[in-house]
Amino acid sequence: MQSGNILYIHGMGGGGDSRIPSILNEHIGGVVVRTYSFDPDIARKQIDGWVEELSPVLVIGESLGSLNAIRIRNIPHILVSPSLNAPLYFGYLSFLALIPGVTPLLDLIYRPKEGDRQKLHFTFRTMRKYLPLRREALENCPARGGRDSFFAFFGTCDHYRKSGIVSIRTYRKYFGTSYVTYPGTHFMEEEFILSMLIPKIKETVGIR
Repeated sequence: MQSGNILYIHGMGGGGDSRIPSILNEHIGGVVVRTYSFDPDIARKQIDGWVEELSPVLVIGESLGSLNAIRIRNIPHILVSPSLNAPLYFGYLSFLALIPGVTPLLDLIYRPKEGDRQKLHFTFRTMRKYLPLRREALENCPARGGRDSFFAFFGTCDHYRKSGIVSIRTYRKYFGTSYVTYPGTHFMEEEFILSMLIPKIKETVGIR
């Protein structure tokens, strides 16, 4: 059992029933994951409220959720497949949402699975908000004077690395060499959760 709360911030379209935190809770417990808004402004208030409520000893950010995790200060961070460049795509391509029919099409293409999952709605205003979210998050990185600890996991078969949405080069620019790779996909497989992620969590929070 954990000696304190761990706040898990899911990726795009994830939620309270996301796979990785479910596996973590089966093995170490104490992992809190809640569904937050796709709108960064609303999500910021929700997540800040959870941090105040839970006083977590660790925050874990997955994929796009890593940006919401990174901006939280004075807590150790672990990132899984951090999509540091996804906000750039959202921001610079947001004008497409002004074309009639594009928003409903994107909402349909990226429709989340059934269950307690984040509802996605790709409007111009929401997509543009991801640019300031990224700027705010990166202000907390070591390259810009941030003092929090960070560690990341990247899959060698992560298909998002081809487009640059997930980029080890970008991570190194802001966070240095505090990362490892695993021979898996963007969606960390259970074997690597057990063999790599859980040991790192225990090491970070001081559990043997």
